[in-house]
Amino acid sequence: MGSTIHSSAVVAPGAELGADVSIGPFCVVGPNVRLGDGVKLRSHVSVEGHTTLGAGCEVWPFASVGGKTQDLKFKGGVPRLTVGERTVIRECVTMNCATFDGGVTQVGADCLVMAYSHVAHDCIVGDRVIMANNATLAGHVIVEDDAIIGGLTGIHQFVRIGRMSILGGFTKAVKDIPPYMMADGDPLKVFGPNKVGLERHGISADAQKALKDAYKIVFRTDLTTAKALERIEAELPQVPEIVHFVQFIRASERGIAK
Repeated sequence: MGSTIHSSAVVAPGAELGADVSIGPFCVVGPNVRLGDGVKLRSHVSVEGHTTLGAGCEVWPFASVGGKTQDLKFKGGVPRLTVGERTVIRECVTMNCATFDGGVTQVGADCLVMAYSHVAHDCIVGDRVIMANNATLAGHVIVEDDAIIGGLTGIHQFVRIGRMSILGGFTKAVKDIPPYMMADGDPLKVFGPNKVGLERHGISADAQKALKDAYKIVFRTDLTTAKALERIEAELPQVPEIVHFVQFIRASERGIAK
């Protein structure tokens, strides 16, 4: 079919465009941007900075992708933003490049980032992540694969959101959310395994039971977190989900939400 570039779009010399790219009305593409095959910029989209959009990405009107970090420590250089294949970036989303020279903000493949959401400098977002409308990631946040962040939810800088976890809307995460868990409320509280998400991703019944038991040991006993993890390793089957659950919590620097 070939690429199509609307007559009102501005594509800077130096921009690299893959095959079958579509750039709609009033879009602006900077000189250091790389658009993979089949990328679609609908209209009024700004893609700037040293930014790469993977094949099949779709960006909706008034999104600003690859803008300069909002971190006041920025001193120049070549910070970057990379977005994986087939990720959808909806209206008015902002995604910023990293702060320091050579740094990178990363968003994975097959993500859905809904309207007005924000991915700040130096974040690492995994694959198949869903951010509902107005979800906001501060700098250096890590979101693991298959996590879901509810609308109008804010994540504090350096917080980690575990794999297949789900955060309710209107929440604020200031500590790490363990993988496979549900969290909601003000203050934020972990309520147990994300049963629906686990089933959707084909997690076995045995692993689901083990995660439920692990949740009870960490969140429903008087044990310290360190002792709770030791008990999980001693008593529960070491299926991959339990291993990751334990490793994630043990590596936490901010502590986990409870």
